[in-house]
Amino acid sequence: MIAKRPLIQISILALAVASASFVNGSAVNRNFSESYPSVVCPPTMKGLNSQVSVASSKVQFQNLENRSSKTVPFKSSRYSLTKSSVVIDAKGITPVVWQSKARGWAGGVICAGPASTQWFVGGSSDVTTRGHLLIANSGLSDAIIDIGTFSENGKQPIKSLTLKSKSSTQISLDTLAPGDHLLAVQVTPRSGRVNSFMIDERGAGLRSLGGDFVNAYSSPALDIYIPAVPHQILGNSKKTNTTHTLRILAPGAVDTTFNAEILTTDGRFIPVKLSSRSIQAGRVSEFAFAPDISAKIFAVHVSAQEPVVASIATSITSNGHKDLLWSTGSPALSPMSMAIGGLTPVFAFSGDSISVRITVTFASGKKVSTRLKGTDLVTWRAPDNSRIITIDSTNKKTFAAAIITAADGSGFIPVQPGSALARVEVPNSNIRVLNP
Repeated sequence: MIAKRPLIQISILALAVASASFVNGSAVNRNFSESYPSVVCPPTMKGLNSQVSVASSKVQFQNLENRSSKTVPFKSSRYSLTKSSVVIDAKGITPVVWQSKARGWAGGVICAGPASTQWFVGGSSDVTTRGHLLIANSGLSDAIIDIGTFSENGKQPIKSLTLKSKSSTQISLDTLAPGDHLLAVQVTPRSGRVNSFMIDERGAGLRSLGGDFVNAYSSPALDIYIPAVPHQILGNSKKTNTTHTLRILAPGAVDTTFNAEILTTDGRFIPVKLSSRSIQAGRVSEFAFAPDISAKIFAVHVSAQEPVVASIATSITSNGHKDLLWSTGSPALSPMSMAIGGLTPVFAFSGDSISVRITVTFASGKKVSTRLKGTDLVTWRAPDNSRIITIDSTNKKTFAAAIITAADGSGFIPVQPGSALARVEVPNSNIRVLNP
């Protein structure tokens, strides 16, 4: 027993030294720098009018093609954009772009930070298409970008391009899968600070068939919530309800089945045409449905056994002419702010249990808060003269989007932040660096 005492004492001493070292290492102060990455808005194509809504006239921006890094204030909370993309220091309040073509179509999209990959489920490469894929590189070095295209005929060869620093390009959709009707496109940059946008515009001769932005997905998923789909009753009989088209793709190597559940303010159901439907891997499929509902907006929950991407096309009548609207999936809602000056969106929130607190900031600076509660689907129209809407709090697994109607047409915008707060550790000065 006496012989063991030195060993016990040595063990206790070693444990004390180790504990002291751990405490000393844990006590080191760490400083972090937090900021929101700049967001990029799409360029304005010839023949289109474009405006961006921002938080205030003091928000700083620069044109993408400007070789200088100098920024200037907008001097207005709703600013008309010219041909070039713009890079905005939005400071966490997501700007919204609204583009339109007189008596043709209108659509909206959020300005966002660069993405590692983007999926677009929409567009066509047939004779009716006038659509484009818009790609911007806001980085200071050249970008290498891969464009993967899927259609009803399967996966197409990957197209690669190099895009110079601080520049943008337009790619006609009819060059991605010539002659094919159903497109799903994946844009993956190998380098550069890249943003992509898709415009799906249709026409027959001189007659416009409408158009819209196709908002992007970050990745395929087993569950997709499309929170807002517009629905028109075109006559006195419910038999003339709007027909919608669900476009869906399983980009993996395995075939799958899916269900599409419709959520309304009166409950939820799965149409027979959208129950346990099978789709082939790598091939884009479409399913038409016309729900017998009286609601002007409904939501759709797509669930599949393999990851999918999906969206819904709706042909509507707007001020006497046809327009096309693409409703896409949205990520789970989280606290965020969005600039909507000059627009009056109708917001739709979907989920099993909805409890969302919203603060509206008006052009006068006044703020008003409200709480929305319900199940399945809750709709809310933003008040006139709203400049910023802020999601203060929300239940988990709540999804949101907005439908905007203007003189030239209607558009869909997902409610999601354009960029996420980035946190970077700042090195601490330590005298031991100079005196080891």
